[in-house]
Amino acid sequence: MAVRKPNNEIEVVTHDCKSLMHKYKICNLPIIRGVIAFGESLVIGTKIMTYSASFFDDEEAMTEKEREKARKREEKKRERQEKRKAAGKPVKKDSSDGLFMAITITLSMIMAIAIFILLPMGLSVLIGKVVKSHFVMSIIEGMLRLLIFMTYIYLISKMEDIQRVFMYHGAEHKTINCIENGYELTVENVRRQSREHKRCGTSFLLFVVIISSIFFIFIRVDQVLLKTIVRLVLVPVIAGVSYEVIRFAGKSESKIMQAISRPGMWLQGMTTREPDDAMIEVAIASVEAVFDWKAFLGKEEAKVPSQAE
Repeated sequence: MAVRKPNNEIEVVTHDCKSLMHKYKICNLPIIRGVIAFGESLVIGTKIMTYSASFFDDEEAMTEKEREKARKREEKKRERQEKRKAAGKPVKKDSSDGLFMAITITLSMIMAIAIFILLPMGLSVLIGKVVKSHFVMSIIEGMLRLLIFMTYIYLISKMEDIQRVFMYHGAEHKTINCIENGYELTVENVRRQSREHKRCGTSFLLFVVIISSIFFIFIRVDQVLLKTIVRLVLVPVIAGVSYEVIRFAGKSESKIMQAISRPGMWLQGMTTREPDDAMIEVAIASVEAVFDWKAFLGKEEAKVPSQAE
C-alpha cells in the first residue's frame, strides 16, 4: 500500500498476504476460489482504506508533537512485528483492530445484502400482487436490482471524498495497463493509458447483479421467508460464478467475451476518474513495492512511446 501523507511524502507499507487458495487445494477449486478471493479482497481493501485514512484522521486537530508521537508508535509497532517475523515467531495482532475490522465488514455485508438483494426482492413481492407470472416478476426484480445498483454508484460518485478515491482507482488501472501494454512504468507513460480494465471490481459487482438475476429466474420459491433464505444462501455461489466469468474474461480476447465485458467497462466511467500526476506517482510506488515490472517486461522488450503516440 502506498499513500501520500499530508507532508507530501509517499508512505509505502508491505505485508505478506497468504491466501487460503495457496494453503488448501479445495480453496482453489472453481466457484470456491471466487468466494475466497471476494472475502480476502474485502478484508484487505478495508484494512488498506482504514490505514490510509488514519493519516488524515483529526489531522487539523492534532498538534505536531501529537502527530510525531503517533508516527513513532506506528514505527515501533512495525519494528516489533518485523523482529518477530525475522525470528520465525507469529506476528501478534491487535485484538481491537481485529474487532473493528470484523464489525466494519459485517455491517458492510449486511447493508449490501439489504440494499441489493432484499430490497429488490421486497419491491418485487409488492408488485407480485398484481403481476402473477414468475418469469415476468424475476425480470422485474432483476431490473430493480440493476437500477438500485446503478443509482447507488451514481450517487456515491458525486461525493467529493469518493471522487478522490475514484481518481486513485483510475491511477491504479492506468498503471496496470501500462505494464500489461509493455511500457516502462513512468508517470508520462501511465498518463497515456486507458482507465478501463476487464478485471476491475466494478465489472465484478455488475456481473454479480446480472448473474443473480439469471439465477432467480430459474429458482422459483413462493413463500417470502423461504425466498429470502434462498437468496441469502446463494450469495456466495453467485459471487463464485461471477469471479469465474470475470477471470475468464480477463484472459480471453474473443469478441464474445469482449462484448460481455463491455458493460462493466462502461460502468467504470463512473467509478474511475482521470488522476493527477501525484496520484500516478502513488500508484507506481505501490506497484514497485511488490512487483518487479522491469524483469516482467525485459530490457529489450520495454518500449517507450514517442510524443507522436
